[in-house]
Amino acid sequence: MNDRVPVVVFIGQPNCGKSTLFNAIAGFKARTSNFPGTTVCHAHSEVAWKGRVYSIVDLPGTYSLTPQEPQEKVVLTHIFQEKPDLIVNVIDASLLCRSLELTVELLELEYPMVVVLNMMDLAEKKGMKIDPVALEKKLGVPVIRTVASRGQGTNDLMDWVEKVLGEQRRPRHLRYSGEVENRIKKLAEMLPADFPVIANPRFTAIRAIEAETLAVDRFFLENNPDFKRDLDRIRQEISALREAPAYEVLSAERHHLALKIFEDCCRVRHARLSGLEKLDSFIMHPVLGLFLLLLIFAGMFYLIFRVGSPLEAWLLKPWEALRLGVQERYGHTLLAELLVGLVQGVGGGVAIVFPYFIPLLLLMGFLEDVGYLARAGFLMDAFMHRLGLHGKSVPLFILGFGCNVPAIMATRILESRRDRIITALLIPFIPCAARTTIILALVAFLLGPWWALGFYFLNLVVVAVLSSVLTRIFKYSSPGLILEIPSLKWPSLKNILQKTYFNLKEFIRFAWPILIAGSLLLSLLSFVNFDRLVNAVLSPFVSGLLGLPSSLGVTLVFGFLRKELSLLMMFQALGVSYQQLLSVISRGQLLTFVTFVNFFIPCLSTLAILWKELGRRIALVSVLLNLSLAVLVSWLVRLAFAIF
Repeated sequence: MNDRVPVVVFIGQPNCGKSTLFNAIAGFKARTSNFPGTTVCHAHSEVAWKGRVYSIVDLPGTYSLTPQEPQEKVVLTHIFQEKPDLIVNVIDASLLCRSLELTVELLELEYPMVVVLNMMDLAEKKGMKIDPVALEKKLGVPVIRTVASRGQGTNDLMDWVEKVLGEQRRPRHLRYSGEVENRIKKLAEMLPADFPVIANPRFTAIRAIEAETLAVDRFFLENNPDFKRDLDRIRQEISALREAPAYEVLSAERHHLALKIFEDCCRVRHARLSGLEKLDSFIMHPVLGLFLLLLIFAGMFYLIFRVGSPLEAWLLKPWEALRLGVQERYGHTLLAELLVGLVQGVGGGVAIVFPYFIPLLLLMGFLEDVGYLARAGFLMDAFMHRLGLHGKSVPLFILGFGCNVPAIMATRILESRRDRIITALLIPFIPCAARTTIILALVAFLLGPWWALGFYFLNLVVVAVLSSVLTRIFKYSSPGLILEIPSLKWPSLKNILQKTYFNLKEFIRFAWPILIAGSLLLSLLSFVNFDRLVNAVLSPFVSGLLGLPSSLGVTLVFGFLRKELSLLMMFQALGVSYQQLLSVISRGQLLTFVTFVNFFIPCLSTLAILWKELGRRIALVSVLLNLSLAVLVSWLVRLAFAIF
């Protein structure tokens, strides 16, 4: 028996439920990582099924095999260079006709393949009756029905994966109309012996006709003028058939095939407007929808506070008792300082970060899976255009509430570099999960939830004003919004818990050790009085300009590593417990501190991804922009409290 682990890739269009199906099979064993040499993320897992191990890869969503976006190009590189043993094409059954166009392209590869009709429950609600047997005959590959959100059909899928891999069953491609098919065949026969073949000669010929940069090396064409003439002639002949560019003709052929298969294998009856569709019409209302959007996000953060606040108060007690016990037993020694730093680093993550971080992840996962985040982007499109930004920026800003790093990476979906730069410069001003923790743990917990909501309002005003200024500096008219709106659906609790688990695991693996190390380092610096030197150097700025205790200077420096560090080190620097904080600083000082930390230089990981994605100059501009606004806005907050 072959001991090699077969590679199975999941491919499908965005929002087809591919990742949900992957999670249903892979469970909590899945890992996320970047494709080699890129920042495009994918999930992969080794799954044991009936005594054999399979390596399953969840590729980013793609609409076709003719790449437009960077993540789509990475998908093709994975398919063509690594050549998976089996393709699992996941289809949104409720959008069968459109989804089949990618299926037709995948069949041209002639790789072993299985088609999954996912979201069958949603298709039935829409009045669609799909005949999987007829579809299987048309496509020539196994077709499995699934409802990934409930885990239905996953066993059947793995059984077919095992069977198809064992038989090495390769599908046949579907034929285009005679005139087009003949010219593709003719070009395939003309391919030189040393031509870089992709998958098979026919597929290579199609790629050459459609996208020169994908399938045909320009250097090769320059050194093979005869083949280049043949390629140009074939393109012209295909274009003349429909009086359109050759790539459009081939796209139309696939569309016609998909439509014909859909008509032969699916019957659609008139379905009554469901409750979710009625709700959707309310959610997408141009006026009421905006009111609901504001209500949902205000309610979300209020709910996080109502859950996190009592948890924080309850969890702080044992850690505070442990800190006092260490100080009483060991006195003012190096060991005592380090132990206190360890207690505050570990306890801060458990008692201060987790009570707010976990509910935020759960609610963001719910809004994403239910399909609301895309609708929020659509509703905000007109407002964003008034600020001079592309409507596609809205989902990126919403993503930034979780973490700024993936939000900046996702700016690749924006067509123009101008939009990418402005959006990437604005994202660090969006309160990520770390800064949300600071806002809720300090402002909401100590001053009240309405103060926290007011702080978020101030944050949004600053982002809006800054956006308006930047778009006037970078003058350019953004194109209209093209955004896919997924169907509203009740999400899977298991899927939401898995997403929360993965994000929490990343925090525990990367962020928490930094928090603990930073807390230990501050304790060491405090013991040798080095923190006093740092505070003395920063005193004119911290005490003079911002009106804060000079001992907080060192905490602002550490906030560059992780924003949560500023929160945890604040108590160490002031030498008080959480409950005693307002006895040593005023409300105005508290808000000034939080304002500065919130707008201060992006954390180290955010700055690193800015540098990598957009270059050193843009990263430097981001640092100067954040620092300038942090100083200005926090000074204005201090001034406002002094006046009023």
